[in-house]
Amino acid sequence: MSHHHDDHGHSHHGDNDDSHGHDHSDEVEPALQTLLWKQINFESIRTLNESEPDQGAKVVEKTWPMRLDPEPMLESDADEQLLMFVPFTGVVKLHAILIRSSEDSSAPKTLKLFSNRDDLDFSTASDLQPMQTLELSQTSEIQDLPVKRTLFGNTYNLNLFVEDNYGDEMTRIFWIGFKGDYMNLNREPVEVLYEKAANPKDHTLVRGIGDMASQGTRHGM
Repeated sequence: MSHHHDDHGHSHHGDNDDSHGHDHSDEVEPALQTLLWKQINFESIRTLNESEPDQGAKVVEKTWPMRLDPEPMLESDADEQLLMFVPFTGVVKLHAILIRSSEDSSAPKTLKLFSNRDDLDFSTASDLQPMQTLELSQTSEIQDLPVKRTLFGNTYNLNLFVEDNYGDEMTRIFWIGFKGDYMNLNREPVEVLYEKAANPKDHTLVRGIGDMASQGTRHGM
């Protein structure tokens, strides 16, 4: 399939910090307890082939009470494909992806997932083997799509590649959410070790600790 996407990247600056979906525990289900929202780095979300800048970030930034709102909406531009990069503020054990689209032919059909990569474009996303492929339904209901937890147990960022839809020239998505467990990234112990290493009296002891710590450090891709 040939592509003529205008790869619209963006720097998103959200200012909707006053409303938090987590504070509405009376509104529905236990799923809210594992809803990831505050743990998303909204400003660094990138969406390729969105018809307007920041649309992708805005549908992710919708809180749980806003999930049924028709606006803002994410709509593809040159064709039906979308590629969204969603970074988290720490390590996530992803359980499921929540998505709301529509009953018409603009509903996304095939969703391919890639984790811990920040270098994908449409060409690489089409060529690479995804970590998981999800088949979406043609519905305006919230779809709760479980992922293989063993594959997404240490997720720093997630790429969502909408490969096709149900026949429309454009794909439309109204809300995207994530469920999972969150582990905060805390690098303070490493910084403390470096400070102590400046003291010659502690140098030998701390260097040994630092060596062990560096062996356990997870390197970014």
